[in-house]
Amino acid sequence: MERLAFLTPEQVLAIREAFGSPVFVYDEKTLLRRASEVLAFPNAFGFTARYAMKACPTRAIVQILHRAGLFIDASSGYEAQRAMLAGVPPQHIQITAQEIPKNLAELLGKGVLFNATSLHQLEIYGELCPGTEAGVRINPGLGSGHNNRTNVGGPTASFGIWHEYLERVLAVAEKWKLRVTRMHTHIGSGADPQVWNRCAKLSLHIAERLPDVKVLSLGGGFKVGRMSGEPTANLQEIGMVIKRDVEQFAEKTGRRLHLEIEPGTYLVANAGALVCSIIDVVDTGKNGYVFLKTDTGMTEVTRPTLYGAQHPLVVVPANQGSRGRKNYIVVGHCCESGDVLTPAPGNPEGLAPRELLEAAIGDALVIEAVGAYCSGMCTKNYNSFPEAAEVLLRSNGDTVLIRKRQTLEQIVSNEIGLNL
Repeated sequence: MERLAFLTPEQVLAIREAFGSPVFVYDEKTLLRRASEVLAFPNAFGFTARYAMKACPTRAIVQILHRAGLFIDASSGYEAQRAMLAGVPPQHIQITAQEIPKNLAELLGKGVLFNATSLHQLEIYGELCPGTEAGVRINPGLGSGHNNRTNVGGPTASFGIWHEYLERVLAVAEKWKLRVTRMHTHIGSGADPQVWNRCAKLSLHIAERLPDVKVLSLGGGFKVGRMSGEPTANLQEIGMVIKRDVEQFAEKTGRRLHLEIEPGTYLVANAGALVCSIIDVVDTGKNGYVFLKTDTGMTEVTRPTLYGAQHPLVVVPANQGSRGRKNYIVVGHCCESGDVLTPAPGNPEGLAPRELLEAAIGDALVIEAVGAYCSGMCTKNYNSFPEAAEVLLRSNGDTVLIRKRQTLEQIVSNEIGLNL
C-alpha cells in the first residue's frame, strides 16, 4: 500500500484548506538531502553538478538547489534567462538546447556557457565567438531510454552531433579557430552501475578523438523509485565506477578530465506531491470499472498520459471513520479520454485499477512523486483550467506559497479579440 511521503494527513487537509485544490507541495528537507547526495558524487579530477531545471523550473526550487551548491543545466535560452531571474549567476548556467537561442550573443556576453548540439549550431557559435573555447553535444550512437519518447541517444534521436561526424566538428572548429574543450553526451542511465560504466567508456572513447576536451558532461538521469519496490540509483556506487573510468582515461591519454553530471529527476521527483480533491465517483456497471474523478489530471501531471508512468496515489479522508479498500480507475478533469492517472504500467492506452482506501466525494487525493516533469511539463490551460498553485513545505514545518494560482484573466491576457 502506498503511503504519504513527507506530508501527514492533517497537513494535506490543512494545505488544501489554505491554498485550494489542486496544489503542488514541495518538501525542502527532501530537496536539500538529495542535493547533498548529488554533491558527494565521487570524482577523480574535479566535479560540477548541474540541476537540469527543465524537471521543475519554479523559481524557489531553482534557488534552493543553487544555494545548496548546484549549477544549472538549461534546455533553452528562456530557461537560462529564467535561472538568472532567480538569482543564478550567468557563469553558473550552461545551455544545451535543440533550438539555438535567438539572443545567444547576449547570453554568451553575460557569461552563459553553450554546447552546440548540431554542426549548424557550431557554425553559428563560431561566427559569434571565433577564437574561443567551445562545447559540443555528441550523439554517441547508443541510447538507453525505456521508450522512444525518453530515449535521447542512438540513431532514432535528434539530440547531438552524430558520433561519426567528429571530423566535421574538427573542421568547423578549425574554420573559426575554436578549441572544443567541453564535450556533452546524454545516453540515458537508470540505476545499474554497469550501464553507467558502458555509457562512460563510450563517451570517453569519443573524447579521445577531441584532443582539447577537458570537461566531460555525462548527461542522463539517475533512476528514482517512485512506486514502492522500485529501485533508486546509488550515486556512490555509480560514481566510483565512473571515477575509475576517468582515472584510466588519464593514465592512457595524460588528460585529467573535469566531470559534470546534470540530474533533474533524482533531485526533485520525490520532493513533490500534488494535493487534489475527489469531485465525483461513477461506475460503468457490474462488469465495468469504478472511477474516481479528480479536480486535476493532465493539466498538472502528464506523465501517465504520455508514458503510462506510475505515481503513488493516497486517499486522505475528509471525515474520520472506518474505511475499507476498493479498486478504482482514477481520472482527471479534462474532456479527454487519455486523462487517466492509473494507466497500465508503461502503456498509456491501457487501464490498471488501483486498490485505494475507499473514497468519497470531498476527500483529498495525494499524487506523490510529482516533483519532476509535472508542473514544468503539463497541458496547463487545456479546457481553460488555470495553472495550479505551488507551495513549499519549509524545513521548519512552515508552508509558504511559491506560485500563485493562475486566474482566468491571466489565461486570456494575451488574446486579441476581433471587432465583429
